[in-house]
Amino acid sequence: METEILFTEAPIVPPPQKRALLETGAVVEFHGVVRATEGDAQLAGLFYEAYEPMARREFARILTELDALHSPHAVCIVHRLGFVPVGEASLYVRVEAKHRGSALAFCGALIDRMKQDVPIWKIARQRAPRSKPE
Repeated sequence: METEILFTEAPIVPPPQKRALLETGAVVEFHGVVRATEGDAQLAGLFYEAYEPMARREFARILTELDALHSPHAVCIVHRLGFVPVGEASLYVRVEAKHRGSALAFCGALIDRMKQDVPIWKIARQRAPRSKPE
């Protein structure tokens, strides 16, 4: 399984696929988008922080475990850090697999495990952060 794990503070632009799709029958893409509300609170966005070395290790561990169950060909994960305004993606996942069932199952399980095990934290922001003075 080919993997790519990226962290960025810029808006997410899905990376191009790097491999030939000769044996790939399904490409599943997921965009996790920041909602305008969290519970009863109206939000301007969310602020994300991560301990990147540990996050990469946890992602690698999770990908290895899920690969044994679903055998995708390739997985790309992009997680945004810093302030992410409402309506923009904080997470992008692409799973390439032989069949749609395994691609969909892998994607869902990956996101569930990420939320449980990967050290990425979000803080609700009711106002957008002030821009830095120049």
